[in-house]
Amino acid sequence: MASDGVRKQFWKRSNSKVPGSIRHVYGAQHPPFDPLLHGTLLKSTPKVPTTPVKAKRVSTFQEFESNTSDAWDAGEDDDELLAMAAESLNTEVVMETAHRVLRDHSQRQGQHMAQEAPAPEAEPPAAPASDLRLVKSVSESHTSCPAEELRKLSWSGIPKPVRPVTWKLLSGYLPANADRRPATLQRKQEEYFAFIEHYYDSRNDEVHQDTYRQIHIDIPRMSPEALILQPKVTEIFERILFIWAIRHPASGYVQGINDLVTPFFVVFVCEYIEGEDVDSVDICSVPAEVLRNIEADTYWCMSKLLDGIQDNYTFAQPGIQMKVKMLEELVSRIDEQVHQHLDQHEVRYLQFAFRWMNNLLMREVPLRCTIRLWDTYQSEPEGFSHFHLYVCAAFLVRWRKEILEERDFQELLLFLQNLPTAHWGDQDISLLLAEAYRLKFAFADAPNHYKK
Repeated sequence: MASDGVRKQFWKRSNSKVPGSIRHVYGAQHPPFDPLLHGTLLKSTPKVPTTPVKAKRVSTFQEFESNTSDAWDAGEDDDELLAMAAESLNTEVVMETAHRVLRDHSQRQGQHMAQEAPAPEAEPPAAPASDLRLVKSVSESHTSCPAEELRKLSWSGIPKPVRPVTWKLLSGYLPANADRRPATLQRKQEEYFAFIEHYYDSRNDEVHQDTYRQIHIDIPRMSPEALILQPKVTEIFERILFIWAIRHPASGYVQGINDLVTPFFVVFVCEYIEGEDVDSVDICSVPAEVLRNIEADTYWCMSKLLDGIQDNYTFAQPGIQMKVKMLEELVSRIDEQVHQHLDQHEVRYLQFAFRWMNNLLMREVPLRCTIRLWDTYQSEPEGFSHFHLYVCAAFLVRWRKEILEERDFQELLLFLQNLPTAHWGDQDISLLLAEAYRLKFAFADAPNHYKK
């Protein structure tokens, strides 16, 4: 494991700033984000130093990893963290959950249709046994977290009191060994603010000013406005996004990355705010030192997420292009009538699904639903990349009745870009996830499942 001094020297490179800036094709008068108009978000290639620099020879992968890894330190916890990331979910457990959700939904629909008037809203059910086990598993003082059990329990949703620490465990940011967590958090938080001290002043340098300006323009357009427009939040998001872009010059900052900060930030803030709705958190009530730690934790967890989907944001965004094509082929197998209807009216998947992949459906559902969705994404292997494809397929087919009723290109596209999900809650997301898991179970292991 490289020392902090060695790591700083590696990144500092003779006191020069890390080269590379992303210059967007849009000018200063940047229009609102619209995938229909913009298509893919193209960026120019980063500037390259004119004087070639001879790369230092790295003899082993371990040495390379110790010098370049941001959040994932080599050490005695590696086996536990790798096991957490690599182990497959218990198929029987998750399939049982999916079938139960779908069965309950069908029963509720049947009861509703049998009644002339809707029945009064029932009392909320008691917390299921899985929730209680998850709270006990995470909150009790133990030396080791049972990774597979934690993932299975988290798939169906994480109770709010333990969601912050569970997300940190599932992302691999917190070590599985409970005794090592305080020291790890302190080290990573100090490391993040060392990046701030070293790089943030360069945001107005010529090489980086386009990146910072684009971040500054995009943040006020994010949702929810009640949170984003608070000055403290704006400053935090600007720092997180700028530091990530500087430290990842292969992709740099791309519109869409900014949305991925919000769920982590809100979940970690809610640990210190009781009874607040996730859409409108008052940052002024959080102590400054606590807010600093939340900022660092948000940066590292967002970095881990982006590690798995970075090809979505490299030049020409090939990851998104590929996923949209896979979605089109998957829907043609799942619901040929919907697929042919879209094709007949010349609606292209890229015109509506680009945003679904670029923003992970964050623009399509309320923030509270995104957070519930991410409970499952973080417990599912390759949740933000592979499983998200099946969620998008289930999401599209969910609106088949409305899609088939539309007979006009413009009306179809407007509907798909403004789906009526404002009042969605956990029940809707649970149903969506259950459908997505059934699709994955049916199609994922079939070698030719994308082919007719």
